[in-house]
Amino acid sequence: MMGKLGRPGGARKPSVPAMIWKTPRATLDLSRHARVMGILNVTPDSFSDGGRHSRLESALEHARCMIAEGADIIDIGGESTRPGAQPVTAEEETARVFPVIRALRDEWNGLISIDTMKAGVALAALGAGADIVNDVSGLRADPHMAGLCATAGCGVVVMHMLGEPRTMQLAPHYGDVVADVRAFFHERMETLIAAGIDPDALCFDPGIGFGKKLDHNLALLRALDCLAPRGRPLLLGASRKSFIASLLEKGDLALRHWPTVAITALAREKGVMLHRVHDVRAVREALRMIEAVAHRSL
Repeated sequence: MMGKLGRPGGARKPSVPAMIWKTPRATLDLSRHARVMGILNVTPDSFSDGGRHSRLESALEHARCMIAEGADIIDIGGESTRPGAQPVTAEEETARVFPVIRALRDEWNGLISIDTMKAGVALAALGAGADIVNDVSGLRADPHMAGLCATAGCGVVVMHMLGEPRTMQLAPHYGDVVADVRAFFHERMETLIAAGIDPDALCFDPGIGFGKKLDHNLALLRALDCLAPRGRPLLLGASRKSFIASLLEKGDLALRHWPTVAITALAREKGVMLHRVHDVRAVREALRMIEAVAHRSL
């Protein structure tokens, strides 16, 4: 027999716990709708699109395209973090990202993220109009990064990486990768809050492909619903990663597009609300379809 609410026994649909991510420009409500972070590499050597957007106008055109496709955040990086990548100076990295951030801010009021491990680069990027610092070292590479983020009040992405980009894939080893990443997140959250960062400004990225073998990546993907500290969102960056090629023998980056969409759909079902991707439109449409089924609205 149907109850008064049209559900068996009158049962109410469970409420969705509130989850927010705070930045200076906007506070994102992540209770229902996942958000898409579009990747904009202005480097000559990134694994996916190295050199394609290293000039200002081509970078802006790509950013505009991703925004038109529905990107909520544009993540701009000036130093490649692919396995084996060589570091660049803070001055060179700043010279790559600063003009792009400033020009994009002049024409768009959405969220801009700077992908950097260097506090000096982050300071320049925030001054140019960035709202978020996305640090693949989990704010460990530069001792000044946590203090800078606390003072700026910016959004912060804390990623797990074993080692450093040049050496991280040589021989990664874990006792239990899920337990290790979970413990890392909890330690980072406690440390960064103690440094003055607002807990609502923090989100966490398990670092797929950063010091992980295939089995490590798969274990983390299976455990996405239990990795992040309580009440904090998870960001997933699995787009076009090499583990897809390992599984499906798709060496051509363009052929990793649909597997990325599939991983995104799985992650959204597990509660991941932030997705860092190269191909915005297909991912956004997949997310909205999942949410339409779950909530009966787009």
